[in-house]
Amino acid sequence: MYEAVFRVAGDGAYEAATDGTGTRIELWCTDHSDLLHLRGGDVEPVVKQVCGTVGVAERLETNDGQVLVTEACLKAHIADTVERYLADEGCLLVPPLRYAEGHKLVRALGLSSDALSAVYRSLASDFDVTVESKREVGSVTPDAPLVTVGDVVPSLSPRQREVFLTAHEEGYYELPRGTTTAAIADRVGVQRRTAEDHLRRAEKKLADALVAYL
Repeated sequence: MYEAVFRVAGDGAYEAATDGTGTRIELWCTDHSDLLHLRGGDVEPVVKQVCGTVGVAERLETNDGQVLVTEACLKAHIADTVERYLADEGCLLVPPLRYAEGHKLVRALGLSSDALSAVYRSLASDFDVTVESKREVGSVTPDAPLVTVGDVVPSLSPRQREVFLTAHEEGYYELPRGTTTAAIADRVGVQRRTAEDHLRRAEKKLADALVAYL
């Protein structure tokens, strides 16, 4: 068997709800409603979008976000569901379906690598799609966490990203350290305290994004 993760750009309700918000959605679908797990960022605009699209029957606060049970299934509001593209090639969707940064993350399973390649070509004919990963698997674990680049760096500002990458390139995270924050600041062109602030904020965001999967 083979497994692939496709990142599909779209303008659907949940893609739009996560675009620029830092919020991530995990969706488990049933015949009559959906269960959504919302995490990260400001979830209220996302909840409002869900209410306006399919309605919210129940809402529960959790330690790491919110769980919503919708009044209707999102499939009823979409003309071309991702399941159709998978079914056409004999492939299956491994739940949950995930949304982040205006994209849909689709974890698909096929009996052959060629089948998943055909799914990609079919999706690419209608959407902007990239392959996050593809591998051969011996079994399926539906509840395995799916970690993508979008999860790990969901909200770094351009300057935070620049300072962090510079620190890494200069050996700041080597043991022993190969550089100092003063040297990093000089290379980036900011004050030392400013560089340290960007670095701390970047490190916190990266840690917060990864800790749920450790």
